[in-house]
Amino acid sequence: MYALIKDNKIEKFFSYPKGFTLNGNQYPADIFSKWSVAEKLAIGISEVIIDESNKKDEEYYINTNIYYGVVDDKAVGEYKTAVGKKLTDTNEVNEDGTPMLQDGVQVVTLGLKSNKKKVIKQQASGLLQPTDWYVIKANEVEGYTVPTDIANFRAEVRSQSNAMEDMIDASTTVAELKDLYEYTEQLDGTITRPLPEFPKEVV
Repeated sequence: MYALIKDNKIEKFFSYPKGFTLNGNQYPADIFSKWSVAEKLAIGISEVIIDESNKKDEEYYINTNIYYGVVDDKAVGEYKTAVGKKLTDTNEVNEDGTPMLQDGVQVVTLGLKSNKKKVIKQQASGLLQPTDWYVIKANEVEGYTVPTDIANFRAEVRSQSNAMEDMIDASTTVAELKDLYEYTEQLDGTITRPLPEFPKEVV
């Protein structure tokens, strides 16, 4: 993206190359690709440089709009400080402060923790479902027992699911929660994250 700078202010944006008229002169679209940076700056055309140093992962943070300006005769854009999304659930209220209800039930906006735990529960359910029939058969067929490897797998899925939810609940900041999911290389060369992993599915 390019911008036209006039009197140290951005007068116009060019989201894609196109011809334009400036000070009575007609310029073709290909000046954006063929002219040097200095040549474009000479007539007030600057590529917009976006500073993303304040931009954060949108899964966990709410980023600001991009604020544009001119620095050293060049067009720049930057994000302001991002705000972390809410960790915990919010009971929504009406403008007058009364509880917001839907069909008589309190409207709740889930926080990051609840959404993360919801995903873990879904993953655990998906891992357990293919072996549910072993448990059903054990309950319905006399003398049949769930194979040891299947029973151990199912127990580990539940154990890891509970451990992950406990770690999520223990997070006190958005940064702490995000760090649980960050993979890093260890001294032995393995790539792991603080949050436990589910066991591999049994064949």
